[in-house]
Amino acid sequence: MVDKFIEDENNKVSVDAKIEGKIGEIDFDTLKSGGLIKQRQKDMFTVRLRCPGGRVPLSKLEKILEVAKKYAGDYVHLSFRQSVELPYVDYRNFKTIYEQLMQVDQKIASCGSRVRVPTACSGCEYNPNGLMDTQKMVKLVDEKFFGQELPHKFKISFSGCPIDCARTSEMDLGFQGAVKPEWDEETCIGCRICAKACKEGAIECDPKTGKPKYFPEKCLYCADCIRACPTNSWRERIKGWMVRVGGRHGRHPVVGRKIAEFICDDDVPRFIQTIIKWYKENGKEFGRTRIGIILQNPEKWNMFVRTLRENMGEKIIKNPRPPTRNEIHFE
Repeated sequence: MVDKFIEDENNKVSVDAKIEGKIGEIDFDTLKSGGLIKQRQKDMFTVRLRCPGGRVPLSKLEKILEVAKKYAGDYVHLSFRQSVELPYVDYRNFKTIYEQLMQVDQKIASCGSRVRVPTACSGCEYNPNGLMDTQKMVKLVDEKFFGQELPHKFKISFSGCPIDCARTSEMDLGFQGAVKPEWDEETCIGCRICAKACKEGAIECDPKTGKPKYFPEKCLYCADCIRACPTNSWRERIKGWMVRVGGRHGRHPVVGRKIAEFICDDDVPRFIQTIIKWYKENGKEFGRTRIGIILQNPEKWNMFVRTLRENMGEKIIKNPRPPTRNEIHFE
């Protein structure tokens, strides 16, 4: 059935570019899976570009602008998931656009039931708050996992610190950088700067000596104390990724909950592969359903946690909570 707001009489067009392995007459849903999204206007599509972590080299940006001026509308759209989108593209120009963008290795993104392009903040390259290298990880994940077929869409994001700009709790799988601090008493001069720097009240200083007392249950692992300490008495004890699973936004949001702490970079691919494999095997019986909905089933949640413990051991936290609904329409 064709949406009545779409002006085309049919729900397919004939294209001379290979989309999702097909050439010729291709329906709108298949085109959308290939990153070519039907607009209301007759024959017009939006082309979604693949921009892992929201980073676009200038050489690619110049070519994107050149192509947009020739074959798209008078603007580009920056999507909420860090893609560059070219609206008002006539489907007859798909092949030419593909060929020209590939001159700078600029790929088209995708939609559908698969691993999507990962998103990320700027990480630790130039952001003072950044604790982990998000851009390195997003590149790795994009190369290794992008496009894998799953029961439903699967979104992955990386935030470099607890400010969590990449909204890890709203993703099917989110990684957020963290540093657990430790204090060296011998080098401490009791300046009290650490307590002033801590926004969470996780550090209190003795009124007389100025020596700090640390409350780990209040700590967000942001490393503000480490950055502020003039004598390096606060130091990095362990650094890694907090992992949240099962989130989603949309009509009926779900909040993803923490499942693991201080996963190192080398463990990230194995962690993702374990979850993808579990989702493939256990999501079939639910049809087209996001993993966060499935994990609200107590039996499936317990099975999921057991699988992760078998593969990731002590990195999985004790008594993790399953994803929870965050209803915004029917409160």
